[in-house]
Amino acid sequence: MTLVATTLDSPVGTLTLVASDAGLVAVLWPDDDPLRVRLGPLANGAGSPILQAAADQLGGYFAGERRSFDLPLDWRGTDFQKRVWAELLTIPYGETRSYGAIARAIGRPGASRAVGAANGRNPLSIVAPCHRVVGTSGHLTGFAGGLEAKALLLALERRAGELPL
Repeated sequence: MTLVATTLDSPVGTLTLVASDAGLVAVLWPDDDPLRVRLGPLANGAGSPILQAAADQLGGYFAGERRSFDLPLDWRGTDFQKRVWAELLTIPYGETRSYGAIARAIGRPGASRAVGAANGRNPLSIVAPCHRVVGTSGHLTGFAGGLEAKALLLALERRAGELPL
């Protein structure tokens, strides 16, 4: 199955959006390690309705006008990773969860470190809000886009959450 890609300028840098015929596959950071999300060759995504919808919805998110995404997602990972990533989708806009809370939510209370590893490999950054996962103490911890981007996303959600939609 051919993967297609396009780029999107955003407040956190130029993101690369990747899709298959089935759905959005990845949202990659400007300096993303190619080993973090392994995709193979990418074709030009001009004209892809999935990529256009993703770009439009991400634009709305960055403008503070969108709090969730309505996109088909084409997850690529292990069953455990997919469980963690699906749990990310349940974290409400503007809120955070700890790695331990995610581990308990998926029925694996002793798997906080494995949850952290899966979170670090989340291919759908922002859409599956891994930026909303923090350390038990509430401190910001590792993030593929960098801690500055994570802080910016959380601040954007706090500001936008104060305004009615």
